[in-house]
Amino acid sequence: MAEATRIVVKVGSSSLTTAQGGLDADRVDALVDVLAKVRSGGEKEIVLVSSGAIAAGLAPLGLRRRPKDLARQQAAASVGQGLLVARYTASLARYGVRVGQVLLTSDDMARRAHHRNASRTLDQLLAMGALPVVNENDTVATDEIRFGDNDRLAALVAHLVNADLLVLLSDVDGLYDGDPSKPGSARISEVRGPADIAHVKIGSAGKAGVGTGGMVTKVEAAGIAAAAGIPVVLTSAVHAADALAGRDTGTYFHRTGRRSSDRLLWLQHASTPQGALTLDDGAVKAVVEGRKSLLPAGIEAVEGEFGAGDPVELRDTAGRAVARGLVNFDAKEIPQLIGRSTRELARELGPAYEREVVHRDDLVLLHG
Repeated sequence: MAEATRIVVKVGSSSLTTAQGGLDADRVDALVDVLAKVRSGGEKEIVLVSSGAIAAGLAPLGLRRRPKDLARQQAAASVGQGLLVARYTASLARYGVRVGQVLLTSDDMARRAHHRNASRTLDQLLAMGALPVVNENDTVATDEIRFGDNDRLAALVAHLVNADLLVLLSDVDGLYDGDPSKPGSARISEVRGPADIAHVKIGSAGKAGVGTGGMVTKVEAAGIAAAAGIPVVLTSAVHAADALAGRDTGTYFHRTGRRSSDRLLWLQHASTPQGALTLDDGAVKAVVEGRKSLLPAGIEAVEGEFGAGDPVELRDTAGRAVARGLVNFDAKEIPQLIGRSTRELARELGPAYEREVVHRDDLVLLHG
């Protein structure tokens, strides 16, 4: 932890805002003080993934609580995002640090050109000494393309920028083996893999009621990052300095895997399947155990409306999703391919059909 040079820090709405909505300037300044000190030596780079846009926009728009409908959420985000970045800009200006705003949707992770540009922008901001503040682009994100919470976005951003560490800050100082507000509950200091917390019942709601995440999304995000080779510290915002200094605080999630391609990480954790293909038993075995591509001969059924290049779910005959992949054909083309060999299809329909329906390089297995 102490040796990490590029760090992604994620802070939730409940750590930045008042219970009524609206930014708490003292809390923002306290966080900025910590971040500025960490990067002051020039050896460490910080990317901040910050929630709070919708919450910051509630009070100025006369909203008493977070709206449930998407249109008013987007309106609140539109007002609040400007206030949020202005607050960070003013606070970091005390240290002579520039802020760069980066707004992302999950679509930006999916499309290769967008993805490459986001990576390049973040790298350039860091190279020029700015501190990138990343948020989901709530004003344009639809239900179909939302990350759902900024914890998962932070895990994907950590992978995007090749971070050495992800720090998730919330209003709870770590993962507990029970309700942290009740006596007898103990903080779990280390997690070496999913088995370590399989027995833990994880609550979902934040105390302040202004965020969308909870402990469930934080643990899921920690799992995503750890599986991608990035260690994670989960603690409260008041312990941010300890976490960034490598001191014992919160819950430390050890790496459980190695880096994969950004596209496959997106495919597994941030994509929305546009349809599904049902595979026969032989194809399931070839894809899951043999890590092979999916050929037309192994498909039994198709559902949904999708185009070539879209993500689809691959299911076994019982309807269980076993993998997810980027499909090479439109939904309307696949019925004529079902159960047939590529050689036969090439002879009848042309050489363009002598290929996989989903190539193994564009496929991720879904465990559990």
